[in-house]
Amino acid sequence: MTSVLITGCSSGIGLETALAFARRGDRVHAGVRDPARAEELLRRARAEGLTLDVPRLDVTDDASVTAAVTAVQDRHGPIDVLVNNAGTDVTGPVETMPLDRARTLMETNFWGPLRVARAVLPGMRARGTGVIVNVSSLAGRTFAVPHGGFYAASKAALGALSEALHAEVQPFGIRVVCLEPGSFASAVRRTSAAGQASESDPYGADHAWLDRFLARVAEGAADCADAAAAIVAAADDPGTPLHTAVGKDAETALEFLAGVTYEQWLPRFLEQAESLAGPRPARSR
Repeated sequence: MTSVLITGCSSGIGLETALAFARRGDRVHAGVRDPARAEELLRRARAEGLTLDVPRLDVTDDASVTAAVTAVQDRHGPIDVLVNNAGTDVTGPVETMPLDRARTLMETNFWGPLRVARAVLPGMRARGTGVIVNVSSLAGRTFAVPHGGFYAASKAALGALSEALHAEVQPFGIRVVCLEPGSFASAVRRTSAAGQASESDPYGADHAWLDRFLARVAEGAADCADAAAAIVAAADDPGTPLHTAVGKDAETALEFLAGVTYEQWLPRFLEQAESLAGPRPARSR
């Protein structure tokens, strides 16, 4: 029986991934930051007659990660597959985004996966086998949109870390995959600082405009169960490329951007954004 640890399972892709592995009879450890938010996961698992372990696991806290991984290994044995899914998304201008919010985003999206990977790697090395699936984003492979720089930076950093980790642990029999989903109907919503900006904020109107565009894009998001199926397949298939786009929109975007410069892309992006969110607001100093 394969032992699978998944982070961020209270909703969205993480929840669907936990159920997908459990349906196969795998031993699933569905990590959640707040156990009170695992009600939907547990309800659906009971309805299907599935068994899940739900450890408290806050990827931004060293002690929480160490305690969760140690408890899982002590009670259930080695972890065969790690799915680093926990993540958050915050928009904001580079100049005026509160730095504490930017740091929290990076703690969750970059340092979080690193913490959990470092906790499970000694056991995987000792056994000479293991799979780490880092759930990144299409935003980590494409040009960053206005006000999306911090999120894109966190996901691009996760992609770079995945590359280095892959080369380092492959000789120990450990496989690393960096999945890059496009738009999925996850409960993880972009949170915005636009409403908190002062009326004199030179970026406020532009930020709100970009958020309207992102909200319209999210209306056509794919089912998280499809992303979960891709994660399970990546864990199973040794031939899965290190960087794997997930979702039709992600594949289409990467094909479109092949050989395209940022200068060529930006006006096309702005045109698309205006078609969904209306004219871009005029700038004020």
